[in-house]
Amino acid sequence: MDTLRLGINIDHVATLRNARGGATPDPVRAALAAQAAGADGITAHLREDRRHIRDEDMAAINEAIDVPLNFEMAATEEMARIALATKPHAVCLVPERREERTTEGGLEVAGDANRLTGYIAPFVEVGARVSLFIAPDPRQIEASLRVGAAVVELHTGAYCHAVDAGDHGAAAAELERLTAGATFAHELGLEVHAGHGLSYDSVGPIAALPEVVELNIGHFLIGEAVFRGLDGAIAEMRRLMDLARSAA
Repeated sequence: MDTLRLGINIDHVATLRNARGGATPDPVRAALAAQAAGADGITAHLREDRRHIRDEDMAAINEAIDVPLNFEMAATEEMARIALATKPHAVCLVPERREERTTEGGLEVAGDANRLTGYIAPFVEVGARVSLFIAPDPRQIEASLRVGAAVVELHTGAYCHAVDAGDHGAAAAELERLTAGATFAHELGLEVHAGHGLSYDSVGPIAALPEVVELNIGHFLIGEAVFRGLDGAIAEMRRLMDLARSAA
């Protein structure tokens, strides 16, 4: 089984900076610290309302790091222009609503396939890997392949919520959906990532899925860094991921 990659989302370092104004804490410094702690990639989401990461952050992070940048964004023309100018390693298209606190649910690919096919094509042409953040739904997975994505990132939020709530039945059902989704996506030839809401308590069963090659984790690790430092928080997550992977 391949080694599982860990992408660190540094959005909420920018959230903390923006709460007070000014320049600190610096998301670029966080990205470099995550890289030094063993992150295999850095993820950042440039939202339309710029509530955390800003345009200049994205450009500076891309310039500073030596690991791949995963540019999360809504599928809008504005974001396409910025991402094509930034030239990240990968773009991950996510659903986005102004009033949401965090990304809710997966991208509707099947119902928007014609538009997304044309939207994705320029990224493929310049060599950026395109990922779609979707629910583990066979219809959405199949549509992701059809529109030209190379990667699907399966939304683990419902599973993590059930784990956090202590609802073992719901957690088992959601894990079953994620397992089936990962298997189906892999069989279609898509690279499989997973993320959203993962913590020390919930990461093991997802890390154990053999088809999943990358986890993207942000909010939990930025919060945990308050208590044990970013390097310590990442090291513990890596330990738990590797433990689950080797046991599988």
